[in-house]
Amino acid sequence: MNLPPYARLLGLRVVGDEEGAPLLLMPWSDGVMGRPGFLHGGAIGGLLEMAALTALHARFDAGSRPRIKPINVTVDYRRGGREAETFALGTIARLGTRVANLEASAWQEDRLKPIAVARMNVLLAR
Repeated sequence: MNLPPYARLLGLRVVGDEEGAPLLLMPWSDGVMGRPGFLHGGAIGGLLEMAALTALHARFDAGSRPRIKPINVTVDYRRGGREAETFALGTIARLGTRVANLEASAWQEDRLKPIAVARMNVLLAR
């Protein structure tokens, strides 16, 4: 999967696949650090957005992929992200003809203890 430039800026890479959705990894680096020893909230939000959008992109063939226009993004930060690899996975909660409802979760050592979750609604322009 070809990730967009912002994903590459964060150092994201696809490290797996779950039910057709790419599993993303964001390695720890100074470029994603906020306060010393912790991930920046914007980097976490960007990771979640990329996870949600890549899950949606994976649902379509390259030739039939609609243009995607974000409507809103809500991120719930649950705990501080530490100096460790961070994983994220997006899911499609609902896929309509004009609107898609997406969700994403980011975690570090324990998938059952996410550091943040997001909900995203997008307009599909076909």
